[in-house]
Amino acid sequence: MTRTLKGLDKRPIRRYYQFMTTISISQLKTNPSSVIAQAADYPVVIENRNKTQAYLVGKALFEKIIALLEEKEDIAAVKNTDFSKGRNFDEVAKELGV
Repeated sequence: MTRTLKGLDKRPIRRYYQFMTTISISQLKTNPSSVIAQAADYPVVIENRNKTQAYLVGKALFEKIIALLEEKEDIAAVKNTDFSKGRNFDEVAKELGV
């Protein structure tokens, strides 16, 4: 099963599941620094009674996710812009902060 996130390509997400570490909330409470270090490159699954409660992602991965989301929004905005009404690409790019 592939997870979806409104409009994002689902294939890259599947790749992360094979590298994720799963820990219990008790393990997180015992040694949070270690868990945060584990989340530097790949998400860590936090479980409570064998049910996923949360995902912990490191700073670098979180920033990559945000950059990907922003890029997808920018691409959609450019695609949806009607350039035939006198708007040029530079105006749109400036509005998007690109």
